[in-house]
Amino acid sequence: MRILVDADACPVKEEIYRVAARHRVPVHIVSNSPFRVPSSPLIDRVIVSDAFDAADDWIAEQSGPGAVVITSDILLADRAIKAGAQVLAPHGKPFTAASIGSAIATRAIMADLRAGVSDITGGPAPFRKSDRSHFLQALD
Repeated sequence: MRILVDADACPVKEEIYRVAARHRVPVHIVSNSPFRVPSSPLIDRVIVSDAFDAADDWIAEQSGPGAVVITSDILLADRAIKAGAQVLAPHGKPFTAASIGSAIATRAIMADLRAGVSDITGGPAPFRKSDRSHFLQALD
């Protein structure tokens, strides 16, 4: 088992480090730019190019049975699920083969709405303390 983290915008990296240390599971922190990670033989920092979707491509290529992918990117989640990985969003909600189709459809609808109406803005809801707790329970 290993954990692959889409790290550039991941708000739960510290929680991932704690769970990984407790269970002795290797973690790959994948990003387009360097940032500090704890010094641990279990944590591998992977810096990819700044090309579009380079981090997603690396994670998707490494995904498969025994991998847990942490991402809020729905299209990456779809790729990882198809490769056989388990996928968890930073707020603790799992992406599954049964749920990913509706998530992709909702994403497409929202993109169409934002493109057609100039006053629709925003994104995901703000990250809350309860999201962190749900994530920890789900990952553990």
